[in-house]
Amino acid sequence: MPRGVRKSQIEKLKEEFQNTQDAIEQYKAAIKTQEDKLKQLKIDIQTEEMKEVSAILEEKNMTVAELKEFLNATEVSPSDE
Repeated sequence: MPRGVRKSQIEKLKEEFQNTQDAIEQYKAAIKTQEDKLKQLKIDIQTEEMKEVSAILEEKNMTVAELKEFLNATEVSPSDE
């Protein structure tokens, strides 16, 4: 008993073409989502690092200016290596 009209080879290929295009678009969207997540994670890491630095400054009773001065004073020049 026939269940319907058989698809021609062209119809099958067009359907497969469309499915492939759809899959590519889904992968592109997934990549974009992952890239956005990566950017946010980088920001989160920087924020946490700054929190650590801030906590150390507070613990040592130092200001950012004092830290900057300290770092500049201890900077290694190429001739010191």
